[in-house]
Amino acid sequence: MDKKFWISGIVAAVLFYLLGFLVHGMLLHGEYLKLPNLFRTEEDAMSLMPFMILANLLLGLAFAWIYRQGVTAGASWLQQGIRFGIAVALLCAVPMYLIYYTVQPWPGAVVVKQIVLETICIVLVGIVVAWLNKPSAAAA
Repeated sequence: MDKKFWISGIVAAVLFYLLGFLVHGMLLHGEYLKLPNLFRTEEDAMSLMPFMILANLLLGLAFAWIYRQGVTAGASWLQQGIRFGIAVALLCAVPMYLIYYTVQPWPGAVVVKQIVLETICIVLVGIVVAWLNKPSAAAA
């Protein structure tokens, strides 16, 4: 695990955290306020914030690590980042929200917004991680 791995993993973690706040803390916040039975109080959630930070750190590092395992030499870093982001969204975000919808009383419109916004975020992080891990000009 070289310097590029650590940089891309930490950048991915920070992006996941910030984009998660944008999506869930701002864009969907009003929707979530309508569902108080599904959420902790703000005070409870804030007291558990170290777990959110740990989760995003693990997500970022795993994301960077797995991305680096499947890099195709000579292929466009942008296409690889988009492809990887879509694959991760289909592996994680889409099934997760569909499962939540099945077992919890989530409104369908909120689930669609969660899936679309999370997929966009994951693809954006995929592009950034691909850019951070593209071969240097000297290596190419």
